[in-house]
Amino acid sequence: MSRPAAFSRTAFVLSVLAGAACAQTGTVKPPQAQAWIDVATFSGMGMPMGGMPGAGGNPMSALGGMFGGGGGGAKNSFGHTQQMSAGRWVDVTLYSRNNPSLAEAQQAVPAGFMSPALKLQAPRDAKPPPPDSDEPIEHEVEKPRGRLLLYWGCGATVRAGQPKVLDMASASAADMAKFFQSRRATQRGTHSAAGRPLWPSVIDARMVPDTASLVGEHAFSGSGVPEGFRFQIPPAQDLMPPLQLQYTEQGGGGELRWNALPTARAYFASGMGSAAQNEVVLWTSSELTDTGFGLNDYQTNAAVDRWLREKVLLAPTTTQCAVPKGVFPGEGAMLRVIAYGNELNLAHPPRPTDPKASWEPVWAVKLRLKSVAMVIPGMPAMMGAPVGAPAAEQRAPQAEDKTDALPKPMDLLKGILGR
Repeated sequence: MSRPAAFSRTAFVLSVLAGAACAQTGTVKPPQAQAWIDVATFSGMGMPMGGMPGAGGNPMSALGGMFGGGGGGAKNSFGHTQQMSAGRWVDVTLYSRNNPSLAEAQQAVPAGFMSPALKLQAPRDAKPPPPDSDEPIEHEVEKPRGRLLLYWGCGATVRAGQPKVLDMASASAADMAKFFQSRRATQRGTHSAAGRPLWPSVIDARMVPDTASLVGEHAFSGSGVPEGFRFQIPPAQDLMPPLQLQYTEQGGGGELRWNALPTARAYFASGMGSAAQNEVVLWTSSELTDTGFGLNDYQTNAAVDRWLREKVLLAPTTTQCAVPKGVFPGEGAMLRVIAYGNELNLAHPPRPTDPKASWEPVWAVKLRLKSVAMVIPGMPAMMGAPVGAPAAEQRAPQAEDKTDALPKPMDLLKGILGR
C-alpha cells in the first residue's frame, strides 16, 4: 500500500473513532443561571494575616494566607469566607446568561436564616468575570529569600528523611516546583465581578445571626433570572459548628485536639513557625509530602475522598494530631485545622443518567462549606473569641493594635518574602 493511501486510511479510521466517541456523550450546555454560595465558620484567633479578602495568591504569599486574612467588625462585607475573622460567614454570587449586565437580584431565604430576603448587588468598577471553568485554581510561585523546612505527618517524633529543605538562594525552578508540591482541587466559588450581583452588598450588609440556619427553601429572582430558580438546602449543608481547637505542649512537641463536627467530611492540620534566622518551618498532618498551601481552602467531595484514601487528610472521626518534637523549636508557631464540609451541587433539570442524552440545565447552584480554627501555642485566646461568644466579645479584640502582637514568624516572613 502506498504511503498516501495508508495516510488516507488512517485518517478515515480516526474520523470514525472520533464520531463514535462523540456519539457516546450528549451535548452539555452551561446553565442559563448559576449561583455560588460559600459558607465558612472561623474560630480561635482572628488576626489579620493575609491582607486582602480572598488572599490565596501564589504558594509563597500563601504562607500568610494559609492562616487566613482578616480583621472583622460588626458590618458585614463580601469576602469574609476567605478571611479568619471569628464568626459565621456566607458569601453569594449570582450570574444570568440572559442578562450579563444584571445589577441587582434577590435571594429568598428560610426564616431561620434571615428575614427579609437578601439583596444582592453587582459591584461597581469590578474586574471582568473569570472564564467559565471548573478546573482547579492554580497560582504562580514568586522566588523569595531564606530557607524553608518542611515536615509532615502526625506523631511524637520526626520521621526519617525529614525535613525537606529548600534554600532559596540556590534553588532552581525545578527545586521549587518539587518542594511546593501541594494538592489542590479548589474550584471557582463566590467572586466579585461586573454583572454578577453578590451578597453581602452595599445595600444589604447585615451580619449572619449566631443562631442562623440555611436549611430550607431558597430562591433567586431578578431581571433575566429564570423563573423557578428554587432549591432546598438540606441539614448536611447547613453552617458548620465552630472547631474548638486546643494545643498542649508535650516535651518539645505538642498535641492538637478538637471537637468532632457531625458534618465534617475530613480534616487537615498545618503549622508554620521559625527555626533560626531567615528560616521558616512548615508542618502538615499529611502522611505524604505536601506543603498544604492548596489544601487550606474548599475542596471538592471527590478530591476529599481520594485524599482520605491516600491519608493526605484526616478521617472525619479524628479529633487529635500530635506535632512531632523539635519541629517548632523557635517562638511564635501558628497552627490551624480545617474541617471540610460536604459540597452541594444542584441543577435543574438534573443531568440525565443516559450519557448519550443532551443536557441543558436552566439553573445550577454550587455550595461549599468549611470550618476553620487557629491557635498560637503559648498565646492567650483573647485575640479572637470562639464563635458563639457575645458580639461585643468578638469585636473587642479588633480595637486593639495587633501589629505588635504578631508572632516572630510573621516578621521573619517579611524578610524571606522580600516585603
